[in-house]
Amino acid sequence: MVSKEYRKDPEAVSRLSEQQYHVTQESGTEPPFRNAYWDSKEPGIYVDVVSGEPLFASIDKYDSGTGWPSFTAPIEPANVVQIDDVSLGMVRTEVRSAHGDSHLGHLFDDGPRDRGGMRYCMNSAAMRFVPVADLEREGYGQYRRLFDGAKGS
Repeated sequence: MVSKEYRKDPEAVSRLSEQQYHVTQESGTEPPFRNAYWDSKEPGIYVDVVSGEPLFASIDKYDSGTGWPSFTAPIEPANVVQIDDVSLGMVRTEVRSAHGDSHLGHLFDDGPRDRGGMRYCMNSAAMRFVPVADLEREGYGQYRRLFDGAKGS
């Protein structure tokens, strides 16, 4: 079961793979097209790999052609924080989890216009996927409603 008190869990951090640690704790970026979720179409939600806080749903995922999982909106806006990032000599918007303080990726304004125009370009290594069939068992049952009547749920 998932605690409703999401936080940066030192035990969870200690279990991260090298790639997950680099992305979430050192604000790294995984390679495009060589990550777990860039082309996944399975219905479910994506949660912070450190805190477990719900971040994105597959219903808001789309193929941006970038090689990273891209979403039009978070399922819980309060769980994502936007921060100005000037690390590459330009201003970008970094996206971090609010409670786990994990680096997730970046936000761009070149997403599908008919869905709000935003592209949350995330790192698979920062997230864990919870399939629809496992939502209740893993403590995310309240998100099942997002998939009621959806194809493949």
